[in-house]
Amino acid sequence: MSLAIQLENISKRFGSVQAVDEVSLELPEGSLCGFLGPNGAGKSTTIRMLMSIISPDSGVLRVLGGSALDNKDRIGYLPEERGLYRKMKVGEFLWYIAKLKGVHPTGLTQRINDWLDRVQLPGVAKKRCEELSKGMQQKVQLLSALIHRPDLLILDEPYSGLDPLNSRLITELIRDEQRRGATIIFSTHQMHTAEALCDRVLLINKGKKVLDANLSQLRAQHDGRGIVVEPAGDPQAYADAALAAGFAARAESTHKGLVEIELRNGIGGNEALNAALAAGACRAVSLRRLSLEDVFVQLVGGSRADLHADGGAADV
Repeated sequence: MSLAIQLENISKRFGSVQAVDEVSLELPEGSLCGFLGPNGAGKSTTIRMLMSIISPDSGVLRVLGGSALDNKDRIGYLPEERGLYRKMKVGEFLWYIAKLKGVHPTGLTQRINDWLDRVQLPGVAKKRCEELSKGMQQKVQLLSALIHRPDLLILDEPYSGLDPLNSRLITELIRDEQRRGATIIFSTHQMHTAEALCDRVLLINKGKKVLDANLSQLRAQHDGRGIVVEPAGDPQAYADAALAAGFAARAESTHKGLVEIELRNGIGGNEALNAALAAGACRAVSLRRLSLEDVFVQLVGGSRADLHADGGAADV
């Protein structure tokens, strides 16, 4: 199978910060891969190297068999730093981007209008970009990455700032592009989104690759069961009791008043349910599969708060 992306031990340092540390990846054509990790993990730096915006300090990088500059008309890119030509009208902006990417003008106006209808922006072609809301602008910029039907689509935090309805719309667009045959990479720190959408995940933390697997491999490599408890009393007290009882490797109370428990090795489902009931009064106990967030905690340590925490300045 042909490879769309090849990274061989690429590294990048900014002063004293090792932003990316010997990351390798082989991504077959037609894959949908999530670049995952907390803010500041190195996702955006990796994407900028893929796009030839910056060069790696060391390592080998191939994009569609060459470099992004060699294949610029075959790549669609939504950068983390959003930006439109604010004084241009939406239709003119998309026409201009399409022409830069080598799209023939025949039928282009209709294609632009069809895309605007597809993202629920009918009738905005004659509006200036600056007249649109932030969410509408983001959808227009996404269209600028799709308008030339790229072979490779690279999206840096495409869900940032979108409400649930528009997030669902973006997910549908991404799936449609994969069905068309495009290879897709998108970075996010939203593990639940990647878990629902991707067939492959690359998890980066502090510049290092800590996981590279498709989801079926992931489920085979990691015990996929834990339990969720709704305690009758204080969730933190129940979590402490579960740890003391010995059946929980980790017990973490959530903002919803639940306790999520990772089972110790060798603890079966029935044994876990009985132990959970013995640890304290419960309103409900249920089995669940391990999520990508659970895998992150297993591999990296810390907690879910570490995954979603703001890394300070912009992601690197």
